[in-house]
Amino acid sequence: MLNILTRIKNIWRDRRSRNAQTAVFGNFKSWFSPHNIFARKSEHIISNNEMIFAAITKLANAMSSLPLKLYKNLEHQSSHPLDYLVSVSPNNSMTAFTFVQTMEVLRNAHGNAYALKKYGRNMEIESLNILDPTRVEPVLDKKTSELYYRIDAPTGVYYVHNYEIIHVKHISTSVKGISPIDVLRESIAFDGDIRRINIEQMDNAIKASFELKLSANLSAEKRKEYKEQFEEFYSKNGGVIITESGQELKPLKSEFIDTKLFEAEKVTASRIALVFGLPPYKFGAESRASNEEQSIGFVQDYILPTARQWELELNRKLLSREEHKAGYVFKFNISGLLRADTKTRAEFYTKGIRSGFFTPNDVRTLEDLPPEPGGDVLHISRDLRPLNETTEGDKKNGTR
Repeated sequence: MLNILTRIKNIWRDRRSRNAQTAVFGNFKSWFSPHNIFARKSEHIISNNEMIFAAITKLANAMSSLPLKLYKNLEHQSSHPLDYLVSVSPNNSMTAFTFVQTMEVLRNAHGNAYALKKYGRNMEIESLNILDPTRVEPVLDKKTSELYYRIDAPTGVYYVHNYEIIHVKHISTSVKGISPIDVLRESIAFDGDIRRINIEQMDNAIKASFELKLSANLSAEKRKEYKEQFEEFYSKNGGVIITESGQELKPLKSEFIDTKLFEAEKVTASRIALVFGLPPYKFGAESRASNEEQSIGFVQDYILPTARQWELELNRKLLSREEHKAGYVFKFNISGLLRADTKTRAEFYTKGIRSGFFTPNDVRTLEDLPPEPGGDVLHISRDLRPLNETTEGDKKNGTR
C-alpha cells in the first residue's frame, strides 16, 4: 500500500513539475533570445533614448530599493524560507534588488513582467525565474474563464495556470498591461525629429568666428593671402588682433541650435514624466507644485499602487490559505520614502511618545533600528513613566 501511495505522489509531483518547472522550459538563460535583452523593439528605445532610459531607471530603482519582507502579525519572519526567497535571493542568478529591478524594467518597457515559480523536491517554492515578456501571452479558458499563460518556450508551447506565474503590469482593460512606450510612441517620434533638426542645424551652421572687412576690392589670391596672414598672426599672438588702417574686424555670434528646440524637448520630457508617473522636477521638467509636494505625489500615485500590486500578487501566489489565516503577508517598507527631515521627525516622535501613541520601539522600528528591552511600553508626559504604572498610581491616590 505504501508503495502505491508513493508512486501516486511521484506521478502528481512529476505532472506539476512538467507544467511549471524549468525542466520542461529549458535553461532560462536561452529565453532572452537574442541574448541581448535590449535587442527587441521596446528595449531598443530604452537603449537609444536617454529620456526613456532615465525614466525607467528611476522607477525601477525606486521600487527595487524598497525592503520587501515577510511578516506575521506585523513581526518580520526572517527564518521563513519565503522571506529569504523575496528579500535575499529569488533565484540562483539574482539578488532581490536585481530581481525587482529587472521585473520593473520589463513592466515599464513592455507593460508586463512575468516570473515563473519553480518547485523543489518537496513541492516547496524553490525560486522565481523571470520570463521574456515577448514569449508570454495571457489567455482565458473558454469553458472556465480561468486565466492561463501561453508560454512560447525554447522547447515548445505550454499553457500554465495563473497561480504559477507572478505577473505585475501597467493598467489595462484586460489581463494584459499596456506598455507606456506604446503610449509615448508619437512623443518619442517627435523627440527623434527634434534631434535630427538639431544635428542638421549644427551641420549647416556658419563655422566662421570673425568677419574681416577690407577697404578695397581684392582678388581671390589676395583674399587668401590676407586670411592666412590673419590666422598666423592670431595663433602666434595669443589671440590678440591688431588691425591696420582701412580694416574692420567683427566677431560673429554663432547660434548652432534654435533655442525654441529646447522648449520642444521640455514638452517631450513633461509628457514622458506624466505617462510614467514621475515628478516633473526629477525629470528636468517644470511644475507649479513644490519639490516636496511632487515627491509625496510620486509616493502616493506611483509607489503605493505599484507596491500594493506586488504585495497582493505575492500574497496570493506564494502563500497558502492556511498561512493567510495565520497572519502571514508580504510587505514593502515605504516609510523611508515618507520621512521628513531629521528635525521634523524628532519633533513628531517626541510628541508621539509623550502622548502615549508611540512606544520607543515603535520609533526605533520606523528608523530601522533594533528594539530595546523595555521599549514596548507606552508612556505619558508626566515624568515619562510607563502608562500602566501611572494609571495604577492615580487610582491609589484617588485622582482617577
